[in-house]
Amino acid sequence: MPNILRITLVLAAAICLAKCGVENRSNKPIAPTPQAGWVNLERIKNISSEPAGSWLTRGRDFGETFYSPLDQINDQNADEIGFAWQYFTGTKRGLEATPIFVDGVLYVTGNWGIVYALDGRTGEEIWKFDPEVPGKWARNACCDVVSRGLAVWEGAIYAASLDGRLFSLDAASGAVNWSVDTFVDRSLPYTITGAPRIAGTNVVIGNAGAEYGVRGYVTAYDLKTGEQSWRFYTVPGDPKKPFEHPELEMASNTWDPNSLWEVGGGGTAWDAMVYDPDLNLLYVGTGNGSPWVQAERSPGGGDNLFLSSILAINPDSGRLVWHYQTTPGDNWDYTATQPIILTDLEIDGENRKVLMQAPKNGFFYLLDRESGELLSAEKFATVTWASHVDLQTGKPVVLDQANYNDEIKRILPSPAGAYNWQPMAYNPNTGLVYIPAMNDPATYEKRENFEYVKGINNQGVTFSEEIVQLEQGELEREEPGGFLLAWDPVKAAPAWKHKIGDFIFHGGVLTTAGNLVIQARDDGLLMVYAADTGAVLHEIQTGSSILAAPLSYTVDGEQYIAVMAGYGGGPFAYYPVGSAVEKYGNEGRLIAFKLGGVSVPLPVEVPKLGPIPEPPIISSASGETLERGKAIFEKACGECHWNTNGGYPDLRRMTASVHSIFNEIVLDGVYEPLGMAGFSDILSLDQVDDIYQYLLKISHEAYLEDHAQASAG
Repeated sequence: MPNILRITLVLAAAICLAKCGVENRSNKPIAPTPQAGWVNLERIKNISSEPAGSWLTRGRDFGETFYSPLDQINDQNADEIGFAWQYFTGTKRGLEATPIFVDGVLYVTGNWGIVYALDGRTGEEIWKFDPEVPGKWARNACCDVVSRGLAVWEGAIYAASLDGRLFSLDAASGAVNWSVDTFVDRSLPYTITGAPRIAGTNVVIGNAGAEYGVRGYVTAYDLKTGEQSWRFYTVPGDPKKPFEHPELEMASNTWDPNSLWEVGGGGTAWDAMVYDPDLNLLYVGTGNGSPWVQAERSPGGGDNLFLSSILAINPDSGRLVWHYQTTPGDNWDYTATQPIILTDLEIDGENRKVLMQAPKNGFFYLLDRESGELLSAEKFATVTWASHVDLQTGKPVVLDQANYNDEIKRILPSPAGAYNWQPMAYNPNTGLVYIPAMNDPATYEKRENFEYVKGINNQGVTFSEEIVQLEQGELEREEPGGFLLAWDPVKAAPAWKHKIGDFIFHGGVLTTAGNLVIQARDDGLLMVYAADTGAVLHEIQTGSSILAAPLSYTVDGEQYIAVMAGYGGGPFAYYPVGSAVEKYGNEGRLIAFKLGGVSVPLPVEVPKLGPIPEPPIISSASGETLERGKAIFEKACGECHWNTNGGYPDLRRMTASVHSIFNEIVLDGVYEPLGMAGFSDILSLDQVDDIYQYLLKISHEAYLEDHAQASAG
């Protein structure tokens, strides 16, 4: 073959790889810029003047606004956006991070805390770092083995693994500068799913695990050495023991001294953290109680500080400057870990430095971020647990409808919240905040005879199947499903709203100076709206159910929009009917778009599930055994195995080989490399047999139902 022809074919193949979406993995890494990952204080503070359309923090800037000043792609040409390239992660679980873009390179985290460095032009892999988390650690994760991002600072990448290790990596090569174990006790079911934040001379990280029985805290480490600078516990712990720092003595006065301290108390800081360099304050959103039910957690009541709170901490000393609690005495899993945005707004003729948050509880909060003063708090979704927030006391006025201690109550929001972790965005040109919000009712019921069991979910609440009768007006008011909401924080009122569908979980939001709002959805559509009016400008079928928020950046003068695509997180056990993940599967990807791009190469459709196979054995167990097996299954297994079409196996579809080693899987952990840990520490052989008999029963019932339907036509 002539050399010129060979070269032509190679070039053509390369173009095809970039255009057609073949996995971009080269054995020849692309050389990064001389000072790879060089981000510092001045660069972020002056990010608006960055010539390359940089995205330097999780939300682009210190305020984490998820706003891009780029306008090459705008409301006049949005219909020309198309596919540019994609990178396959080789994973099939939740991808929730928004990449950081520095000098031509995208840095992003995936499952387990794996870190990728990719060429922003082509998606080609520069390097990859795998922290090699043991598969068994997945058992401690309530909401999948996800990561929501990383931080970049002065040539280093800061990222955390699911199992609690914080890494400083060389931005040019991915080599480890240092690592540190952030967990106070590795026997406890802590995890990390959130992104570290840079605050002064420290990198700060929180943790998750409240549902499983842990005590929340945030820890700061020296950027250069990894040496611990300070640790702030978010709940006081047993007052019979010494307090770790002075704030806890004050907090302990808001708890029953006879609280269920052995369950930890909760308050984990699993997502929201934002640093304000001008005020030198780090804002941390804290989570729910452990257990959820206050009557079990703190029988005497109380506000239970610092659960469901926003903390303003001096990042140099680790001391609390002010706090604001969104849900005192939280009884519903109404976390304040949802994203926080910092900006300046004119309120009543005065320029105020403000903090904005829309926590799970359904109220949009506007606070003065210097003092913590509450400026406004209005409902942005349907709320039935409280009538309003008293601006004088700062506390919600809780309704009788919210008390499920003695009877089943239907309450909005559900534990999923009126808003969850998917980033919202603020556009300074429109003055609007764009929220991936939802209405999701739940029927709360206090669990009888609650007992803490180490290593499994210990909520203390169950979600009853009993129907609570509602008036027609109440049903209409619920308006269940997901929606994209444009909220005016000054007027404390909605500007426009788009109902998405009955399913509640959809992607995070990007907004741009091109008058755009961009959000992906569970049905695979990447939606482009006009930021001012909400008009639909364009939609692109990606073939993936997407939860992450996009970013926008420029390379060589060309603007890109990119988003991580991989379904997971809390709803991983269930693939919604009609969703892209149900139709196309869950191949993890980073997908990039630009003007003049082509249609996204869609994955091959996955085969439809056939009927439930006939189980090899028909259970002859007693009704008592089956009820016992059901109860154990729901407590120890049901959080993952909903036995529907989802990310975890439907155990009604066990193969003969799985049936034959069922005990070994559940007790001995032979599937630990796949994320299925053994449960021999909490389950006996007899209990596993009870579970197995229950599964045989429901498998046989499903088999008979499927075949009856097939026979009927």
